[in-house]
Amino acid sequence: MIREVFMPALSSTMTEGKIVSWVKAPGDKVEKGETVVIVESDKADMDVESFYEGYLAAIVVEAGEEAPVGNAIALLAETEAEIAEAKAQAASANSDNGSSAAPPPPAPAPSNPAPAPMAAAAEAAHNGSTARSGRAVVSPRARKLAKELKIDLATVSGSGPHGRIVTQDIELAAGKTPAPQAAPGAPSLTPVASPAPTPAPATPVPTPAPAAPGQLVPFNTLQQAVVRTMVASLAVPTFRVGYTITTAALDQLYKQIKSKGVTMTGLLAKAVAMTLQKHPLLNASYREQGIQYSSSINIAVAVAMEGGGLITPVLQGADQLDIYSLSRTWKDLVARSRTKQLQPDEYSSGTFTLSNLGMFGVDKFDAILPPGQGSILAIGGAKPTVVATPDGLMGVKPQMQVNITCDHRIIYGADAAAFLKDLASLIENEPQSLTL
Repeated sequence: MIREVFMPALSSTMTEGKIVSWVKAPGDKVEKGETVVIVESDKADMDVESFYEGYLAAIVVEAGEEAPVGNAIALLAETEAEIAEAKAQAASANSDNGSSAAPPPPAPAPSNPAPAPMAAAAEAAHNGSTARSGRAVVSPRARKLAKELKIDLATVSGSGPHGRIVTQDIELAAGKTPAPQAAPGAPSLTPVASPAPTPAPATPVPTPAPAAPGQLVPFNTLQQAVVRTMVASLAVPTFRVGYTITTAALDQLYKQIKSKGVTMTGLLAKAVAMTLQKHPLLNASYREQGIQYSSSINIAVAVAMEGGGLITPVLQGADQLDIYSLSRTWKDLVARSRTKQLQPDEYSSGTFTLSNLGMFGVDKFDAILPPGQGSILAIGGAKPTVVATPDGLMGVKPQMQVNITCDHRIIYGADAAAFLKDLASLIENEPQSLTL
């Protein structure tokens, strides 16, 4: 039997995907549950696995090319004897379309059709495991390294998201010490530089060449996703409220615990999450039927991606994590966003967003509300400011400007003001509570 391999839908907003690389080459044997191709969705590169054994007979969409969701990207032959027939089928379809890159038209459905292997595999990738095969998700480089080191994957426990087996796990299983992973430096909306020096990163993001004067540079997949998101936000009536927060106490706390791996992003996210406990409306979202209150506080933090676009890794249940665990989680999320290895729920499950441009010297700005959320907080950099003291004298204090953008259909000015007042009170008077 010859099966068509289709472009999977890896997220609810994905309409087309780009082939990052083929893990298997034409003629290669494909095991059930084995990664065949890596596909770029809106904001992540996903391993796509097969639920069938067979041979990758013909590649229809080459690496670097795009195809709409549901279009055939390859042909899978059940036996070696069918490989030649599959190649002829692919060549005939390409000839009919006049282009080797064009996908062949869908074949008539058989009387007893089998599910498309790649569509099923996409769901497995999202959930982090292949339910039918019972095998853990393994990154392509980890699988290759395991073969080189003769490590049985069944004996390896994955430390990646949802139990994903990564190269570090293989090295540990082989008795090697993985190289330390570089921690991202600045908090939030930090331009993502070259990939962190982890051993054999799964999918490094190349540095794009600078555009020539007058050149028209097409949007990449990530930029296209941002465009769609920003256009969708225009339909939401929003308002903005600003507040000035003195950061002396927070800065002092940061100096005390920075050596323990705590990041300023972690402190800010924790402060916002604790304040949202008192203001659940600011963590809610609009629905046609009414106000949808969130069951957890998931803080998304905007991070700029090299090459264009941005992604929002999510600190899930931020109010329930201690500051040390939260900071470690944040470092891991940013490091994996550099190689586009985040799972969809790790960048699309935010209930409240932070955007910080303070490290660039920006003192204040407004942020655009992400669709599906009720609020986003824009954070400027702290700087010494001359202020009047309670006793009528003049003094210098470090202060930062924050501006919140809210969905006016469910949140009103007084709600936003009350939230900012409590956030300022926590940062100025009770920052030690962030470590409890």
